[in-house]
Amino acid sequence: MQSRAIMLQGTGSDVGKSLLVAGLCRALVRRGLTVRPFKPQNMSNNAAVTADGGEIGRAQALQARACGVAPSVHMNPVLLKPQSDIGSQIVVRGVVVGTARAADYQARKRELLGTVLDSFERLKAEADIVVVEGAGSPAEVNLRAGDIANMGFATAADVPVLLVGDIDRGGVIASLVGTHALLPKSEQERIKGFLINKFRGDVRLFDEGLRIIESHTGWRGFGVVPWLKEAATLPAEDAVALDRPRAAGDGALRIAVPMLSRIANFDDFDPLAQEPGVALTMVRPGQPLPGDADLVILPGTKATIADLAFLRAQGWDIDLLAHWRRGGRVLGICGGYQMLGRRIADPDGIEGQPGEAAGLGLLDVETVLKGPKVLEEARGRERRTGAAVAGYEMHMGRTDGPDRARSMLELADGATDGAESADGRVAGCYLHGLFGADGFRAAYLRGMGSGSELAYGVAVERALDAVADRLESVVDVEGLLAVAEG
Repeated sequence: MQSRAIMLQGTGSDVGKSLLVAGLCRALVRRGLTVRPFKPQNMSNNAAVTADGGEIGRAQALQARACGVAPSVHMNPVLLKPQSDIGSQIVVRGVVVGTARAADYQARKRELLGTVLDSFERLKAEADIVVVEGAGSPAEVNLRAGDIANMGFATAADVPVLLVGDIDRGGVIASLVGTHALLPKSEQERIKGFLINKFRGDVRLFDEGLRIIESHTGWRGFGVVPWLKEAATLPAEDAVALDRPRAAGDGALRIAVPMLSRIANFDDFDPLAQEPGVALTMVRPGQPLPGDADLVILPGTKATIADLAFLRAQGWDIDLLAHWRRGGRVLGICGGYQMLGRRIADPDGIEGQPGEAAGLGLLDVETVLKGPKVLEEARGRERRTGAAVAGYEMHMGRTDGPDRARSMLELADGATDGAESADGRVAGCYLHGLFGADGFRAAYLRGMGSGSELAYGVAVERALDAVADRLESVVDVEGLLAVAEG
């Protein structure tokens, strides 16, 4: 049987495509199909490391998990990692190939289409069906020339499309009908139907809305998906999710994470957010770090020196030092670890103009930003608790200094990672994902007087199954499979 494919595009960013793809992947796997996820081009600083030493968008790693397979660089062959408001690092099949301003990248897209199509064909060869996710919206017709993310890819690969509209943000009828109006006839015909996502309330109240969309577009409705609360348990694709208000919880242990301008891999904190005994606050720019925090965690960032300046511009450096003087604990992960040292140097201009900056001085270490980029999975144990940790390293730069003699982590290959202050109240490491290890998270929280009742990996699996269950009940999956067969 020839491999099938279906592509979910959206009327805009953050309409829920990533979650729908993950849920559909799990639903199709449970039907006995071999499934692979694919996103031709992604823009996100939330990335994951693949077993072959590359990096892809975090959403595609979650979708691979929904399929029951290891993530591959072919699932997201082009990844853009924003370093500034106008420029991004370009990652092709898991390897950094350079940086480009947005306007320059538009000219480079055509040369990447062949790579994208080759990765797609590789996945098709090993699967019964490939579920493809678009990026942004096909209605961005000003960017259509050279497009590899939406209709440019779908046309070149001859893949049918379903269009996803987000009713929660309002204007879903206009979004879908407007998208139809902006597309040329050939692309209108490539879209075989639509899904309404994030519906709240009595779905029967939208029956007339469905008829209006169908009459104006000729597209068939494949279902109305309710608001999926299970999404809160699953890693978000990118920092757009952080713009929405997030409940801080009512736990006794208070943890604060400042939202840096180029925050990366913020899913590091998802397990903490779900702990009943933890109140996690993502501190927005313009707000002070809470004075009653027990722990402040400096997160990863795509631009360490620039975000260190951003941190100081918010006054967070003053708040952090006050927190430390009051006896509070501080943890830095990856770029946040680098910031805690005495100095960060970028002699080769890896993040921008060559230069250096004074760090926060809470750890006696220094960092030099240089290649090659470290991209690898890692396992080991946390030195103080002896608890097992597992995750991945994804960074440029090498960190050294006296506090490295008290490494935070001892890795399985005999290496060490991170550093601690003499009193143990300040620590940092490069390992992303360490809070996903239930044993370590429980021991770490216990050391601050809190407990842990969460089995995080089990919770993620249950959430994927729950999303698949919901989609099976409201989406015409059989009709979707028929469309995928062409």
